[in-house]
Amino acid sequence: MDKPATHSFQAEVSRLLNLMVHSVYSNKDIFLRELVSNAADACEKLRFTAVEKPDLLGDDPDLRITIELAADTLTIADNGIGMTAAELIDNLGTIAKSGTKAFLDAMGEGKSDASRLIGQFGVGFYSAFMVADKVAVTSRAAGAGEANLWVSDGKGAFTVEPIALDAAPARGTRICLHLKPDALDYARKPTVEKIIQTYSAHVPVPIVIVTPAEGDAPATTENLTDGAALWTRPKSEISKEAYTEFYGTVSGQWDEPAVTLHYRAEGRTEYTVLAFVPTMKPFDLFDPARKGRIKLYVRRVFISDEAELLPAWLRFVRGVIDSEDLPLNLSREMLQSNPILEAIRKGVTSKVLSELAKLADNDAETFLKVWESFGAVIKEGLYEDADRRDDLFKLVRFRTTRSGDGWRSLADYIKDLRENQTRIFYVLGETQDKAKASPHLEGFRARDVEVLLLSDPVDAFWVRTALGFDGKPFQSITQGAADLDLIPRKDADQAPKEEAEAKLGASHLVDLIKAELGDSIADARISSRLAESPVCLVAPDFGPDKELERILGKHQGGAASRPILEVNPTHPLIAALAARLDSLDADAKADAAQLLYGQARILDGEAPDNPADFARRLGRLMQNAFG
Repeated sequence: MDKPATHSFQAEVSRLLNLMVHSVYSNKDIFLRELVSNAADACEKLRFTAVEKPDLLGDDPDLRITIELAADTLTIADNGIGMTAAELIDNLGTIAKSGTKAFLDAMGEGKSDASRLIGQFGVGFYSAFMVADKVAVTSRAAGAGEANLWVSDGKGAFTVEPIALDAAPARGTRICLHLKPDALDYARKPTVEKIIQTYSAHVPVPIVIVTPAEGDAPATTENLTDGAALWTRPKSEISKEAYTEFYGTVSGQWDEPAVTLHYRAEGRTEYTVLAFVPTMKPFDLFDPARKGRIKLYVRRVFISDEAELLPAWLRFVRGVIDSEDLPLNLSREMLQSNPILEAIRKGVTSKVLSELAKLADNDAETFLKVWESFGAVIKEGLYEDADRRDDLFKLVRFRTTRSGDGWRSLADYIKDLRENQTRIFYVLGETQDKAKASPHLEGFRARDVEVLLLSDPVDAFWVRTALGFDGKPFQSITQGAADLDLIPRKDADQAPKEEAEAKLGASHLVDLIKAELGDSIADARISSRLAESPVCLVAPDFGPDKELERILGKHQGGAASRPILEVNPTHPLIAALAARLDSLDADAKADAAQLLYGQARILDGEAPDNPADFARRLGRLMQNAFG
């Protein structure tokens, strides 16, 4: 036999092992659920591979998971796909396929409940070191003529060596945990049975427990679970607790699902769905790949967990879909373009939206938990899925200038439209606080016109493609004319005559600004959207609004369009400038125009075009005022 080869864990894995060994978690039982889940995955991978290579099953076609108890060891074995030496090194010693770094990042954010995190991040194998001071993994890949042993004490290194075939399983993987003195209870049958029934009762592979002989009692072998797929059973026979346990198995999460969707579709396409809408965000919700996590089965045979069975904007949904019509030897190309899959995708998407709508109507509190976790993702559908936009508009919720810390629907917004209001107004901002601080809100606030506060990145895009809701188009308050003059103010603080005079006086200042600023701006005009600030910048009627232009500028570069400078005629500064305009010399007029423009840029969250020139002009103005 070759000498064992010693390998160091990758740095992140070493950190993780140290965390597992030296930290105390509220629920160590999670390790067994994770190892059983890994064993079930190995069996399902073999079941799928054997569709094209039936010889891999040999004379042992019945897949199973076996849990063996001894005085101070616990062994979890499967007769699944198995691993080669290279796969043992890759899967158990590096970060490549484990998600360890994301787990550690989450732990660094103060999330100390590992039992809630382990399953989410694919680091389940390493949880064995919470209860074991040594782990030995013996594995033989299906159809392989060699077997290998992986051993580690969890202290920074591991060894891999070939072993004799008679010391290894005929096929699959056997994980032997040498239990710590304070974890010997995990080698007791009642403890194992309780954990399996709690967390793994519905894995689609039978689980067997083997207990050793003790005194006069002989060794026993008993079935803990039958491996029957939960989704094949009638709903009337399944308890809420059973659904929740299965949800934990397929999602790796510990929250209560907000929606459980279990039904069988019949007709031209037949399939069974058991899917769940979580209440807690999974760690990979905003992964750039935006992959879903629905498992695809064909007649109870696992096929893939990467098929696009739901659109990316429903990627938070977890569960299984079992088709009766798809071929078992489904290729990657067929996964991408199969018409049966497209029919399933369409039907399940409609069903999920229907169930979310029912939840919104019947249990607003739970729906808002879902929305707070996944609203930013669901809104991606407003941009990507025009055919479902009307259905989504009934679901979406918004923070608004009227909602406080609550949420408002578009139906709520339409119901409370102000007199002569014909549009749904919104403001974009990097955060809610920045959106609320926009000076463009002043005129809307003065007229009690509700404005949607949009701060999710996708908001800047869907509003440009959406035609409107209930016949009312969407309108950015930072773009084009505000059209507020026809909407009465809450408290008219100026007589129409005085307001008209203020506008007339400011019109001369507007003419000066146009002349002084030239090509720096597209136009200057009297504002109806301002009530407290002297000036603001708005985008032209066509093209991106101010916030979208900012986003595109960061990611794509390029010159921004010329803004429109709006002037508040009733502001004391503007009124004073307008009154003294004729007495100012040419330099003072130029300073006034440039300083107003710079002030507008600052109010818009930007620096003046030329900060040094702005500072010089401001200094000159102060010197004249106080000199």
